[in-house]
Amino acid sequence: MEQCLFCGIVAGKVPSKKVYEDSHPIAFLDINPRNPGHALVIPKKHYTTLLDMPEKESGTLFESVRRVAAMVSSGTKSHGLSVVQSNGQAAGQVVQHVHFHVIPRFLNDTSAGLEGILPTKRMDEASMDKIAEAIKSASHHHASQKEEHYERPEKPKKPKDEIDFNF
Repeated sequence: MEQCLFCGIVAGKVPSKKVYEDSHPIAFLDINPRNPGHALVIPKKHYTTLLDMPEKESGTLFESVRRVAAMVSSGTKSHGLSVVQSNGQAAGQVVQHVHFHVIPRFLNDTSAGLEGILPTKRMDEASMDKIAEAIKSASHHHASQKEEHYERPEKPKKPKDEIDFNF
């Protein structure tokens, strides 16, 4: 396994500008900030994605994200915040350790929010119904699992009725 940059920060082997820490998460300034005060919140324990984390630990992490968001907002006197979290290469995850970006936003920002990053896709009612059912079915499957930790399959399983996500 390659050395994880964020695990190095947790271990104190990689320098960082810490802004928050408790027994589970740590938050530090991003070295490539989108705005001054852009912070990253990570669990101290290594997980690649949010889906790899036990639910209780992900809940604890998000409580810390909310706490850090309030600190960043107050400390930077921002007009808003973007909280961003990506899972996997397709979503743009660069560091393979689950993390949340807390980015202060200002009225004079020229960068777009989510609406400027991903274009909207027109979907007909039948497609929306199919996708809603697929998500609800996945929820029931997940809720019926007795394991607390989600294990990702080697190869993704396709739904019984193939759904075209290319709109």
